[in-house]
Amino acid sequence: MVFDLRGYRPMTSGFGVGGVLSTLLPIVLAPALAYAEAPCTGHEAFSTPRPAASCLALAPEIFMAPDGAINASVLPVDVSLYVTPDMESRVVLRSSSGDTLNSEDYASPRGMNGYYVVAAKWSPDSQFFVYSLTSSGGHQPWSFPIAVYSRKANAFAKLSDLIGGKPTISGDFTFSGPHTVTAKTWKTQGAIDQPVPVTVDLEKVFAEP
Repeated sequence: MVFDLRGYRPMTSGFGVGGVLSTLLPIVLAPALAYAEAPCTGHEAFSTPRPAASCLALAPEIFMAPDGAINASVLPVDVSLYVTPDMESRVVLRSSSGDTLNSEDYASPRGMNGYYVVAAKWSPDSQFFVYSLTSSGGHQPWSFPIAVYSRKANAFAKLSDLIGGKPTISGDFTFSGPHTVTAKTWKTQGAIDQPVPVTVDLEKVFAEP
């Protein structure tokens, strides 16, 4: 690091250049050390921005379908330098040969009002990729939207739309059978403290007109 001291007026206390540097170093280097220690994952926010070139080696999380013919990648979008790169996500579906089939972006323009993936898994029959999301800005912390990718339709859908518009209020979900998923919604409207299971046959609902 080079310090440009042109135009600097020595302090009347008699500090020389060495004294100036010893005075400035704690101020200049402290943020650099903080940046070096800043994490690249964990969905954390920072009071000061991290360097633009930080966390470039962060790898996507890849979910291979049971039959090995298709995979889903969850990538950190890295829009804002005031948060870890994984604060918002992009989901990309690719064939085993590397062809991109479809993708869905959950980033916001400023990197703080989108969504990131909480949990994800393939259905046992390899036909549906299901993942839950939460708000990067902390809005509606009780809400965990769940998305479904259908391999046959090559399309995404919101699980909420498949259960009559009810919200999903937990990031956890399970599969029973080859393509039946169970999530949690509210018992009555607004009763977020009363979660009840809701089960959806994904093959059936995607086949409906």
